[in-house]
Amino acid sequence: MQRRSFFPLMLAGGSALLAPISAFPQIIEINDAINKAGRQRMLSQRMAKTYMAVGQKVKIENANKILLLSMALFDRQLIELTAFAPTPDIRTTYGLLENSWNEYKVALVANAPVKAGAESVMGLSGKVLVIANQGTVQLEIFSGKTSGKLVNISGRQRMLSQRMAANYLLASWGVQAAASATEMNKASDEFARAHNLLQNAPETTAAIKSELELAQSQFTFFEIALKNLKPGLGDIQAQGNVFTTSERILQVMDRATGMYSKLA
Repeated sequence: MQRRSFFPLMLAGGSALLAPISAFPQIIEINDAINKAGRQRMLSQRMAKTYMAVGQKVKIENANKILLLSMALFDRQLIELTAFAPTPDIRTTYGLLENSWNEYKVALVANAPVKAGAESVMGLSGKVLVIANQGTVQLEIFSGKTSGKLVNISGRQRMLSQRMAANYLLASWGVQAAASATEMNKASDEFARAHNLLQNAPETTAAIKSELELAQSQFTFFEIALKNLKPGLGDIQAQGNVFTTSERILQVMDRATGMYSKLA
């Protein structure tokens, strides 16, 4: 498969996370910055997930679209975050993120996804994740607000949904199976703990709780699918269920994070 046929020319999507990049405004305040910084973490793992999916022909048309749009969104938000960076240390972080992102981007698009490239892509996604998380934490600290912390925690749930799915698909491909399964379980435990914290936070409104309950119901199905992992024995239906459910959790938690970002 050549690169030209790998990437679709026409893109479409039904959620805010699949909207044209021009639909996203510039950063206007600190909670918005934390939200977008946290979304960069998620995108690092979402792109890895789509790489694994396309390589195994799982939801391939949708995965192709998501990969392209995620890359474009990452580029756009990196420009916004770099421009917004309120301190020299945070600007330095986003310079480092740009360097790691450029390396990761090449791995994603140089060739069509193949099993031989999966380990490298996952490793590069982890490097980008670490720096993107550093930027998010720095912005949360700069904000000095409880709402900023909740935006960070809620936004991190988006990333964890994608990291679980990426590691599931990596293990089902027979790549780093034991380590991937361990990382998947670690992310699952972290998601559950953070979700409990968010649900019990005094600042969590009834509207946000409704979104969290929806995410919890999706996570219950997600956990069942994850536990059916058969390393090296990809089941296209089970893989598709993991891919689709991770997208649903992401969309719900993206809405919840946006609601937290609007808290005073």
